[in-house]
Amino acid sequence: MFESGRQEFPVAGHGVEAFFTDGRLTAVPRKPARRAELLAHLTKTLFEDGREYTEREVNDTIRTVHEDCSALRRYLVEGGYLARTKDGSSYHRTYEAH
Repeated sequence: MFESGRQEFPVAGHGVEAFFTDGRLTAVPRKPARRAELLAHLTKTLFEDGREYTEREVNDTIRTVHEDCSALRRYLVEGGYLARTKDGSSYHRTYEAH
């Protein structure tokens, strides 16, 4: 069984480019609404719908844009963008991009 957070998500991609330089994430916003926009964008662009990922695959995928994969992974799970099994062995995308 997968754990996930909230149910409603913002539309991805609006204004998130300000957080990137040369394809790398340079800042994680502190404001919840801006962070939600960023997380929606990352989910849409980094993770395939319907695919399961190991924790290592999630970390490696996040590292393509930012070194702090554990913090971003936690934000993605807590925000309900990714779900994981209780034992943490498997993750999948829960966010439906619009």
